[in-house]
Amino acid sequence: MSEVMAGSQPRQSKWSMVGKDPYSMPLDEIDLSHPGIWQANEFLPFMERLRREDPVHYCKTSAVGPYWSVMKYRDIMEVDTSPQIYSSEPTVGIVDSFEEFMLPSFISMDPPKHDEQRRVVQGVAAPANLKNLEGLIRQRVCTILDGLPLQEEIDWVGRVSIELTTQMLATLFDFPFEDRHMLTHWSDVATAIPGRGSVIQNQEQRTEAMQECLAYFTRLWNQRVNQEGGNDLVSMLAHAEVTRDMPPKEYLGNIILLIVGGNDTTRNSMSGGVLALNENPGEYDKLRADHSLIPNMVCEIIRWQTPLAYMRRTAKVDTILRGKQIKAGDKVVMWYASGNRDEEVIERANDFWIDRPHARQHLSFGFGLHRCMGNRLAEMQLRILWEEIVQRFRQVEVVGKPERIYSSFVKGYSKLPVVLHPL
Repeated sequence: MSEVMAGSQPRQSKWSMVGKDPYSMPLDEIDLSHPGIWQANEFLPFMERLRREDPVHYCKTSAVGPYWSVMKYRDIMEVDTSPQIYSSEPTVGIVDSFEEFMLPSFISMDPPKHDEQRRVVQGVAAPANLKNLEGLIRQRVCTILDGLPLQEEIDWVGRVSIELTTQMLATLFDFPFEDRHMLTHWSDVATAIPGRGSVIQNQEQRTEAMQECLAYFTRLWNQRVNQEGGNDLVSMLAHAEVTRDMPPKEYLGNIILLIVGGNDTTRNSMSGGVLALNENPGEYDKLRADHSLIPNMVCEIIRWQTPLAYMRRTAKVDTILRGKQIKAGDKVVMWYASGNRDEEVIERANDFWIDRPHARQHLSFGFGLHRCMGNRLAEMQLRILWEEIVQRFRQVEVVGKPERIYSSFVKGYSKLPVVLHPL
């Protein structure tokens, strides 16, 4: 599946869609699963053609095998809210396994086991806990922003987005603060495609990193299992009846799920929002004129960015979706990044519009029983960040081309060069 990386630009493999015109190629040859068009930021026209001409699209041949693409908002909602037809097992990724390495976790489970395990940890994002975290988040945001140099180029991803989300993850896990960079590393490794230019070169390196993660979190489990139950995620898993006897692989799977879920969505929206405002200067002017738009803008940033481009399901039974016959066992991929651009449901869907009415009406957090449990925490972190940015800077100016992640799943950034201009 991987392409050979040349610097930050991938050299095309036979599967790549990079540089191709989606409107001149045969419809059945369009393959959204290949990471090249996502890293090159060329995916939008492909999605647009499929929405218009073949919104439930069968890709017969790809590097990941045959799969269905579900492109429109209401069809995605139907799949996402029908677990009796579309299963989350064995995985929500488009690849069935990374060779011998596939981790069970509650996002890849159906009821009742999914519901039981999710219930154990969802209290960490309960309203009362969020209220307790708000002051800490603001303090950290202020410290990070006040430590940034003015009028010189910095990398927003490394200095702000990664640092803020990693500090939050360390708090949620009660993870040793001095080792928090390891959480980012494990998150990146878990979702990376091996190859030159990637954080891993092969599957063996992924397995080694995941074993390192399991060993570290097993030590934390062993420290906490005999202590009085705490409010951190490790303690919650260690003390709950339905998770305290999990096999190690399932424990690791749930830890990785919580790390990736807490890292990628918020981190890439923090970077994506800066880029969107720079690409739409009229919206940046609106923000400068009216800071009360920030909560609504946060929802629009999350729609616009769509930090996870898709989720996959597997058909449990033969079924029909928009007239297409889907067979039991078929892969069904809900392209949230496409549903968020569906103009039948979302007005001016291709515009970044910070005072958009009904801005929460997006698919980025999913729907149904797998809806992201940390959605309100992600929104709060982004809100606080922008509340503090506008108190300090006239503009966070993007001064170079963003470097995007080589992935069709995580829609994110590895680098975003900016210059901070004071008020």
